[in-house]
Amino acid sequence: MMIPFARPRTWLGTFRAAPLVALVAAMWTTACVRPASTIHQEDGRMVATSKDGTPIAYWRSGSGPPLVLVHGTTADHTRWAGVSPSLERHFTVYAMDRRGRGGSGDAPGYAIEREFEDVVAVVEAIGEPVSLLGHSYGAICSLEASTLTDKVRRLILYEPPIPTTLPLYPPGVPDRIQAVVDSGDPEAGLELFVREVVRMPDGELAHYRSLPSWKMRVKLAPTIPRELLVDRGYRFRPERFADSAIPTLLLVGGDSPPVFRQAIDVVAGALPNSRVAVMAGQRHVAMDAAPELFLAEVRRFLGVP
Repeated sequence: MMIPFARPRTWLGTFRAAPLVALVAAMWTTACVRPASTIHQEDGRMVATSKDGTPIAYWRSGSGPPLVLVHGTTADHTRWAGVSPSLERHFTVYAMDRRGRGGSGDAPGYAIEREFEDVVAVVEAIGEPVSLLGHSYGAICSLEASTLTDKVRRLILYEPPIPTTLPLYPPGVPDRIQAVVDSGDPEAGLELFVREVVRMPDGELAHYRSLPSWKMRVKLAPTIPRELLVDRGYRFRPERFADSAIPTLLLVGGDSPPVFRQAIDVVAGALPNSRVAVMAGQRHVAMDAAPELFLAEVRRFLGVP
């Protein structure tokens, strides 16, 4: 959060020593513009402290208006590697690690509400209004974070898995994933997730497995079950967004399963200043399968060529 700037008091003018006046004024200004969130820089990381004290890491790159990226399940900030170079030409990109992975910390008990606060911590640490882009589970976190801070000027949500009348997954899937992860086979748990929750076709899955990020996703498989249980602990309340004025782009793949399309319809109906963009021929990971199409939608909405 940026503390409002206040001009140095007029009593500074009574000093005759100009260098001293300049020094005091510079110290005053520096104190006034420092973001409220605690930030450290360690090995290229920037770390914001969330409301519950959990450290949330993020990485800064590029130049231009600030754009915060929030990844989905089985990912960390590196999941944006394929599109970051293009975004960095137009924006200062802040890619965060959600709690429980990468450079971020975690807490003994899990609640999705803490993730909303994590996003807020990063946004407010930046110290100026940002555009916020969230994918999948990260899109839910971004949407809810937008109600907790006044520093979000534009919002992009790519297929947030909002609980609807359609099931997010077949019965027993979280327990099955937990069982195989506990048995020492996290890759099998990841495959279960990708096939039965994301509903990724075999051809797309083969490509996905070939990406360098697959090994990282395998390591993060133990975080899958707690996020799949979003439909038990989280309820989307449309009335909370009735007065939202934030311009919002809702992205959905033209070939995505009905559960994602229905979720987009629910969110679109709740956000007065939103519009839907359908990415033809795509599903849940257009930034990997059709990056130029994904980037074109993002740039168009954010007003850059």
